[in-house]
Amino acid sequence: MKNTYLKFDKSRMVNLEYSLRREILRTNRRGAYHCTTLVECNTRKQHGLLVTPVPKLNNSNHVLLSSFDETVIQHGADFNLGIHKYDGDNYSPMGHKYIREFSCDSLPRTIYRVGGVILSKEKMFSLEDNTIFIRYTLLEAHSPTTMRFKPFLAFREINTLTGENAVAEHGYKEVENGISMCMYSGYPDLYMQFSKKADFVFDPNWYKGIEYDRDKEEGLPYKEDLYVPGYFELPIAKGESIIFSASDVHADTGKLPALFEDGIKERTPRSSFYNCLKNSGHQFYFRPSKNELYLLNGYPWGVVTAREQFMALPGLTIGIGKPEAFEEVADTAIPAIEAFMDGKPLTGFLKDIGDADVLLWFIWALKRFSDLDKDRFHAKYASLTARIVAFIQEGKHPNLSPLTNGLLNVDNRAGFPGRMNNATVSDNYVLPRTGCLVEINAFWYNALMFNKDIARHLEDAGLEKKMELLAKTVKTSFIEVFLNDGGYLYDYVAGNYVDWSVRPNMLLAISLDYPLLDKRQSKAVIDIVTKELLTPKGIRSLSPKSIGFRPRYEGSADDKIHSAYSGASWPWLLGAYMEAYLKIFQRSGYSFLDRLLIGIEDEMSNDCIGSLSSLYDGSIPYFGHGPISYAISVAGVLNALNLQKTFADGY
Repeated sequence: MKNTYLKFDKSRMVNLEYSLRREILRTNRRGAYHCTTLVECNTRKQHGLLVTPVPKLNNSNHVLLSSFDETVIQHGADFNLGIHKYDGDNYSPMGHKYIREFSCDSLPRTIYRVGGVILSKEKMFSLEDNTIFIRYTLLEAHSPTTMRFKPFLAFREINTLTGENAVAEHGYKEVENGISMCMYSGYPDLYMQFSKKADFVFDPNWYKGIEYDRDKEEGLPYKEDLYVPGYFELPIAKGESIIFSASDVHADTGKLPALFEDGIKERTPRSSFYNCLKNSGHQFYFRPSKNELYLLNGYPWGVVTAREQFMALPGLTIGIGKPEAFEEVADTAIPAIEAFMDGKPLTGFLKDIGDADVLLWFIWALKRFSDLDKDRFHAKYASLTARIVAFIQEGKHPNLSPLTNGLLNVDNRAGFPGRMNNATVSDNYVLPRTGCLVEINAFWYNALMFNKDIARHLEDAGLEKKMELLAKTVKTSFIEVFLNDGGYLYDYVAGNYVDWSVRPNMLLAISLDYPLLDKRQSKAVIDIVTKELLTPKGIRSLSPKSIGFRPRYEGSADDKIHSAYSGASWPWLLGAYMEAYLKIFQRSGYSFLDRLLIGIEDEMSNDCIGSLSSLYDGSIPYFGHGPISYAISVAGVLNALNLQKTFADGY
């Protein structure tokens, strides 16, 4: 096999302590996905071979086909390649011991060796519908070989578990080269078909007590029963490829080989750090209908949120060479934004548009689009930007109040910008930041300056002068309110209270397009961030010198939520850090940032292969936690990589 960027040999694959902590993810960019571990032993209830939305039931995803066990049969001897975890650390069967290597270039590919048999297995998700393909190729065999396949069915929502019951429908229908079946009312039929004729033997059984270790570690329900209706059996010759299709639509089995080959051509090989993140970025695309495009916030239990969508928007569209996708996402969101400003009820996916920072993140994203294509921005989004600024400036936003000094005041619904913003424990906000928040007002100043530029382009002298005067007031007030004697910025100020905690939100004040601080002041801020917040995996949410520092993401669910905002490290902030650093140090800072990215590149072989977790421990050993593939983490590091390339090309 050719050398690949992501490759795992036999010694790693058979070591379950290693291989079960690493996961693979594939999606169809329409909400459906496949996710499991490297050895295909599911360790989370959200894992599955085919996981799809079922709109008739709810807005969540559902595991239809949990796994698909393969058995190689030669001379009457069975060699089962599957693996499941049962009570007492018992794994059965133990098919991982036959794995010779795993690679993840264009497709995830596992090579098995059973005696004289060498079998290749490649998986690919259709980009057209909810279909997962598996291609089996018999690379070597010295005698007649038969393959047997057992489907493990769940038909449940991803955050629930199932057990043996009398309600489940066990019947099936024969279809071309396979069967279809549906276990419960409201679910679609599951079609399981092959590219050649396969015999199906009806032999129904419930496999009881399958365990999911990652859920067990989290203190969550972790045990379920899965239904196996029987098994498929078919011969395979040396050099032959057989394709299996699992879908909620009927397949034309004669076209499966061509569909698979065509699908490979559409994939970007995961041959570099950038290409891994580019592929990962595509996986967050979510099309609930032909004319809508959203960005999911993560996998495997991600949803659409307005905040994280706008935070990730430039990185996951412009940052991977897809500016047209930026427009699709923005155009999908605009009706909800306008409904919010018009005081109409919010429907659809963007329910959090009213949170304090969301519209400001949207303006930040639009500024990135404007930098790419000013003419198109002005044709499509300039008037909306001006309207949003006016909406906030006139005090119409329910969670933002303009003060006489020009700054914006926020109620306690604003928290640390990230995965669990506004997270609560026992109905109390984890980080109840209220009053004047440093990042909100940095965004506000930049929105005013951006709107001033728009007014100049529109030759609206009155609006331009108004924005210039207000921005000047905000800048003066910002420095007076936030800049302290320690050389950094207060995190928030509420009346006479000032929060001295060293947090990363101040990074946004020195990384945005319109600077609030002079170079000396900015350097003091970046020095504090570098010394106290920077880690090899991102930027800490709190300095070790601040009260309440908790760098390890461990303990109870409440402890973990507190850690996320009290010391855990966030990769998404690396983009802002790099922007600020290069503005201050220019060429002299390039080599330092180049070395910094090596630490985060190491994560391509950890957690979710080729992607980034939402957060990492804020101290050694810097383990990843939370959603295994997180939109703003990927977007932030893509921004950093693109800045690195742009800066290198400029010199």
